[in-house]
Amino acid sequence: MATSRRQSRQMQAANETTAVPPVRVDGSVVPAAAGTTPVADTTVAGKTTRASRGRMMRQYDLVERVRAYNPNTDEDLLNRAYVYAMVAHGEQTRASGDPYFTHPLEVAAILTDLKLDDATIVAALLHDTIEDTEATRAEIDKLFGPDIGALVEGLTKLKRLELVSREAKQAENLRKLLLAIADDVRVLLIKLADRLHNMRTMEFMPPASRRRIADETLDIYAPLAGRMGMQAMREELEELSFKVLDPDAHLVVMQRLDTLTERNRDLIGMIESHLSTKLQKNGMKARVSGRRKKPFSIWTKMKRKSVGFEQLSDIYGFRIVIDDLESCYRALGVVHTTWPVVPGRFKDYISTPKQNDYRSLHTTVIGPGNQRVELQIRTEEMNRIAEYGIAAHAFYKEGAGSPNERLKRESNAFAWLRHTIGILSESTNPEEFLEHTKLELFHDQVFCFTPKGKLIALPRAANVIDFAYAVHTDVGNSAVGCKINGKFAPLSSELQNGDEVEVLTSKAQQAPPAAWESLAITGKARAAIRRATRTAMRDQYASLGRRIVERLFARAKIEYADDQLKGALPRLARSSIEEVMASVGRGELRAADVARAMYPDYKEERVGRYAANKKSTADKVRSGDGAGKFLSVISIGGVNADLPVKFAPNGGAVPGDRIVGIVTPGEGITIYPIQSPALREFEEEPERWVDVKWDVDTSSPQRFPARLFLQNVNEPGSLAQIAQVIADHDGNIDNISMHRRSPDFTEQTIDLGVYDLKHLSAIIAQLRAKAVVAKVERVDG
Repeated sequence: MATSRRQSRQMQAANETTAVPPVRVDGSVVPAAAGTTPVADTTVAGKTTRASRGRMMRQYDLVERVRAYNPNTDEDLLNRAYVYAMVAHGEQTRASGDPYFTHPLEVAAILTDLKLDDATIVAALLHDTIEDTEATRAEIDKLFGPDIGALVEGLTKLKRLELVSREAKQAENLRKLLLAIADDVRVLLIKLADRLHNMRTMEFMPPASRRRIADETLDIYAPLAGRMGMQAMREELEELSFKVLDPDAHLVVMQRLDTLTERNRDLIGMIESHLSTKLQKNGMKARVSGRRKKPFSIWTKMKRKSVGFEQLSDIYGFRIVIDDLESCYRALGVVHTTWPVVPGRFKDYISTPKQNDYRSLHTTVIGPGNQRVELQIRTEEMNRIAEYGIAAHAFYKEGAGSPNERLKRESNAFAWLRHTIGILSESTNPEEFLEHTKLELFHDQVFCFTPKGKLIALPRAANVIDFAYAVHTDVGNSAVGCKINGKFAPLSSELQNGDEVEVLTSKAQQAPPAAWESLAITGKARAAIRRATRTAMRDQYASLGRRIVERLFARAKIEYADDQLKGALPRLARSSIEEVMASVGRGELRAADVARAMYPDYKEERVGRYAANKKSTADKVRSGDGAGKFLSVISIGGVNADLPVKFAPNGGAVPGDRIVGIVTPGEGITIYPIQSPALREFEEEPERWVDVKWDVDTSSPQRFPARLFLQNVNEPGSLAQIAQVIADHDGNIDNISMHRRSPDFTEQTIDLGVYDLKHLSAIIAQLRAKAVVAKVERVDG
């Protein structure tokens, strides 16, 4: 084993360097000699941390910390892990010059504050061994068991990840972390503790590295800790990041806070005493504590509300921790009858908990000295979950199943995490994954209801589109309208707390508009919209490709069958028939190649050159009836049909025109009138030509693009007269460009939408009848 080879030559040096006490063969610790200097501890944001370059925590210190909350701890396991990690890291040092082993040791210490189980503490001690030493997963499995080995491997970073950007690498590491969390949530707790200790000791790192790590912490790890209900850890991560990213702002806020605290030195004590006395008089025993808000929280609020420090009125917050649930509401009554309540600031997170399991009553009152005071009222159990989140679920207790099984039963935060992982893992590229992760982590919440009373939690600023996808993906995809509190409203309407939302759906809508992606707020909705639009586009290309292939086979008088195409898939380098058809529809694969793969003897018929044949395009294309009609003509129903269709960019096409389709790779079919001069560009590419005909649903008319060229007299009101004619005939102007050729005349190009050729002809006739119009003609695309 790697450890056996290293232990003899490193153990003595490691012990001399770190003053670790000797360990007996049975794993027990030899008592330390009298007069041993204890570790110098300090407190940062309520957490124990040790001064850099101080003596490390010894084995018996670690064991005692764990035994304090878990009397049945496996001391032998902890001792063996301590020695193994110390020897494995050997003489490695950190940027501060401290032995590297101090890092995993401090990570383990942070996790003992969260009262985690032995396996988690051991995994914390070993979490860098696979990555940074000669240790292997197999060795760790053999010495400590596969459960601990899986935890350590879940935390191993991707060292040789070859990705195009730092964001992509960050996203892939995060993806691996989240997928590991899905298997065992203790991976997340170790990773958060790892990041917290790195943030506490990052003053020894280069400035660029400090900023990069702090930025990533503020983007990902602090919100993730908050989503898991671990508020104390979130606050410390935010503070440490804020200090690095904007030290000037941090300093200014701290100075203002210190000045305010000095001015109101007795305020916190006075309010605590007043509240305790009031509650005691009403027969309630409560623990009241006050504190000022953190600098990062204050700075964020100043930026969000665009206000100065002096304009903030809720710098102080107080927590009332009480015995039972009923007493929470009784205490609220005492508070509200003692001081005036600030309207609109009461929130009941007991009856409607947050997704991270947070439960508490929030209210704001006008306290002594006309100072706004925020109050949180909760039980001891609620307070424990508010501070430690998912870590509060006593992982060290036996007989309650695995940590993940326990959390599935007890924790909404873990359910949210697994749900989010399921959604985000469907993202197709790393940057998209990272974007959606940030969206899911950052937002505060609003709570809305379905007509049947089901509670739907959404991020703030979410709209009905987000609500529909939160109910079910199929509801989102088929949503066509909504009612908010019984009144019709747009799907883009922003939702407020307590709204009752009814989503109106239609089976006719198979996929949502692609523009919805920019309207949606939640990662789930954005991912579902993107996935649905991709699927719809693929289906459109596949439908087009199938028609093109079947048309070619019909013209060549050879038989087509899906079963026969299956046998030719390897020759086409495609995995399915649908993929072949979609490739043909996108123009990536020619229909003739499909025929040749199925029938090796097939010979493609080539159309002669335009110049050699001396025939016009109109002679080559037939309108769908008459002697020249081609077989298997593709029907065109408009831009919203089941085919990827566009119209000629410089003039469009309208029903009534004789038309032809040109396949553009990656874009679908572009429809041209047969008189369009642009068709000459494609004379040398006969394989791109597609026979098409109009198939418009007259029961639901839609407009098609056309372009007009006008010369009009340059006088006041001429443009208004032209626009009025188009409006009177139910045309819709999409774009106008104007150019003055002479002082008396102006040339206009008008893009408009019309129903058909008859409609367009009527508009042209009425425009010619106007005295201000000297000339009008249609532009053929």
